[in-house]
Amino acid sequence: MVVYHESGLVDPVVQLLLLNPVADLPHMSPLNAASLADLIAAAPADANAALAGPSLPRYDRAQARAGVVHLGLGAFHRAHQAVVFDALLQTGDARWGVLGVAMRSTGLADALAAQDGLYAVQVASAEGVRWQVVGAVLRTCVAAREPSVVIDAMAAPATRWVTLTVTEKGYGPALADLLVQGLAARRAAGQGGLTVASCDNLSDNGRKLQRLCLDAALATPGHGADLAHWIDTHCAFPNSMVDRIVPAATAQQQSDAATALGLADACALATEAFTEWVIENRFADPADADVLRAAGVNVAGDVKPFEEAKLRMLNGSHTAMALLGAVQGWPTIADGVARPAVRQYVHGFMTGMVMPHLQRPALPAYRDALLARFANPALHHKVHQIATDSSLKIPLRWLPTLNDNLAAGLGIEPLAFAAAVWMRFLQGVDETGAAYVMSDPAAASLQALAREHRGDVPGSVRALLGVTSIWDTALPQEPRFTTRVTHWLARIQADGSSKALAELNSRTNPNP
Repeated sequence: MVVYHESGLVDPVVQLLLLNPVADLPHMSPLNAASLADLIAAAPADANAALAGPSLPRYDRAQARAGVVHLGLGAFHRAHQAVVFDALLQTGDARWGVLGVAMRSTGLADALAAQDGLYAVQVASAEGVRWQVVGAVLRTCVAAREPSVVIDAMAAPATRWVTLTVTEKGYGPALADLLVQGLAARRAAGQGGLTVASCDNLSDNGRKLQRLCLDAALATPGHGADLAHWIDTHCAFPNSMVDRIVPAATAQQQSDAATALGLADACALATEAFTEWVIENRFADPADADVLRAAGVNVAGDVKPFEEAKLRMLNGSHTAMALLGAVQGWPTIADGVARPAVRQYVHGFMTGMVMPHLQRPALPAYRDALLARFANPALHHKVHQIATDSSLKIPLRWLPTLNDNLAAGLGIEPLAFAAAVWMRFLQGVDETGAAYVMSDPAAASLQALAREHRGDVPGSVRALLGVTSIWDTALPQEPRFTTRVTHWLARIQADGSSKALAELNSRTNPNP
């Protein structure tokens, strides 16, 4: 059974709820508001500070207001922005409760509703594992099932922010229409503007979302120009960069949460200790800048240096590793980074290709922190989860670095190799002979091209680099790139990716 969430990807949480229902945990009360009260009553007063037990939301959730409407309810939001809002609620600022909106699928929204919005997060680091119960999600709904609830919430006096975690392909007419309906209702109700914050991997996300909304508003019958002007002058669309590795939920998290809490949690998830949120100082309420800073958010004048470093270093190397892992047959990113050749490749990729073009402070330290995060064995971040939608990710994560290096006359071998691995990945079977299913909107057409030219390396490279929606129009005409991709695909096809990687490392990458 396959279930799709709002971004069009397989929703691992919903899949888990269907295939491994938490009801399988016998004779255990569920996590909800009543059982949370019992947990708090039984816990020592200093449990949070001493980490003697799970960190619990000790504020009065009944007094909290849904000041945030979040579109794209899923694991990342629940392990990232919702944790920040939970910290603000812990300080006594009741304005940061969340209405969590799933765009289409109902499973997670309904499972959270059954638990009064509560769920547990397992935070794993080299120092050990701790648990946190997050209480910021006060209510949930599903936009496709109850759009009026979402629109009314955006128009409500208590609402101050709309946040979004959608994938690159989620920035389309349906999202714009929902936002504009909500903002139009807010304007009609005489309410003030909102901060509308994209929390995803899309570069320049705030400006792109603003343009999407203004265009949709202008197309609104009647007073479209007036609505667009109101949105432009009253609402703020800050750029932001978000970073935290949140693997797909597994049945193990449910089991571990039951042990840690003594309660059944159908929505438990795991993440790493590292978390980062950099957001542009552009808010409907300027006072929010200091509020967020107090919660550990980096409020910056310019997000671009952080955004570029994350997109090119973390996301770019993640995609390269995921494709290589899918081809070689390792299950998780940590399994790959544990291999010296893979670690050497990623270190060289980031150091030699990416870092020369970035302005983020302390790049070597950032690189080393990324390698340590990738190697975290407690994060079972599956390569096929990260390889999802590679046709949409490559243009954002690889092409800026490729183009910069070509323009500067610098080396391109690590990404030429990665492009060849992607071509091998399209065959749908790894080097151990195990078949897999690609999750990608272009999977059918890309795999048809790969099959058509199988055995013809130059023909494969011409055909697959000719997909301009991925590679644009200039790269396929660039012999410095096409020649090297052809070389590496031939080596991978003839001798396997491990031997090809060893050759690459011997040529380009010093041992880290």
